[in-house]
Amino acid sequence: MTRTLPAARALTALLSLLLLFMLPAAVHAAQPSARSGTIARPDVRSATALVVDANDSSVIFAQRDDAVRPIASITKLMTALVVLDGEQPLDEIITITNADRNGARGSASRLGVGTRLSRGELLQLALMSSENRAAQALGRSYPGGLPAFLRAMNDKAAELGMTRSRFADPTGLSSGNVASARDLVKLVQAASAHPLIRSYSTGERHTVKAGKQALEYRNTNALVTKPDWSIAVQKTGYTQAAGQCLVMHTRIDGRSVVIVLLNSFGKYTRIADARRIRKWMESAGRTAS
Repeated sequence: MTRTLPAARALTALLSLLLLFMLPAAVHAAQPSARSGTIARPDVRSATALVVDANDSSVIFAQRDDAVRPIASITKLMTALVVLDGEQPLDEIITITNADRNGARGSASRLGVGTRLSRGELLQLALMSSENRAAQALGRSYPGGLPAFLRAMNDKAAELGMTRSRFADPTGLSSGNVASARDLVKLVQAASAHPLIRSYSTGERHTVKAGKQALEYRNTNALVTKPDWSIAVQKTGYTQAAGQCLVMHTRIDGRSVVIVLLNSFGKYTRIADARRIRKWMESAGRTAS
């Protein structure tokens, strides 16, 4: 054994020398190449993420997009679709009642019982500022009341092909409001077809008169105020069960896309994820030419 030891050491030294020369080439080959177009996936922190081309429905990025999750106030996009499909007068005055307060229990609201606003104003507050009593009042004042409204929500979901979705209230406070990311792409695209939903969901702020008091509401999505973002439709959401949520129909360097982010933790993570996705798309050359 002692006679072969120097030979073994020489072989080991030779292998080490070869590895020393080969390692830089191997590392270089593993790195993303700008010429080859290989770019690392975006560092998305939301549990579920989906980015789809709005024109041809091709998937640009997906992360656990088949999971069925609570969707919180993303629900209000379906609420808006049902209200507009019902063709009820938007200038009709609706009074906030105890039933609306009880239905949105557990959430903050500045719309006190007795507040009188038009259906259109309630719809705008629900979409722009995620006002829960406004959404509850819209459902309650539907022909046939809240039970009929919920049936209409689920019927609309079926009509849109949202096969993995279920709606249990018009606000999204119930954890029974669930959907997959792929279903939410269909919801966002349907909402984008309505000019009123586009306008109401992307407004920066709106003031209503509640009795003698003027109440100013602001959009829950800070990106609508950014001049470098072009957003057609958006909706945020949050409950403890759903986490932070965000859906948007937007344009990234000329390409129309739908972004869905669900179950994000941390106040700013969903917005940061949207920005990371945009940066990734632009750097990867996945935008329109």
